[in-house]
Amino acid sequence: MANKNDSKTYFLQYLSLAPVLAVISVVVSFVTWALINYYFPDILMFPNP
Repeated sequence: MANKNDSKTYFLQYLSLAPVLAVISVVVSFVTWALINYYFPDILMFPNP
């Protein structure tokens, strides 16, 4: 019978894997970029007359 602590350590070990951290960092950076572009749009969207 498996110990409950084993599943927690396996889950934390899975979260610390490089591909998981890479996906999380890419998602966080894209969301940050999207929010910045939403609140401060590029000058190409609204050119000066």
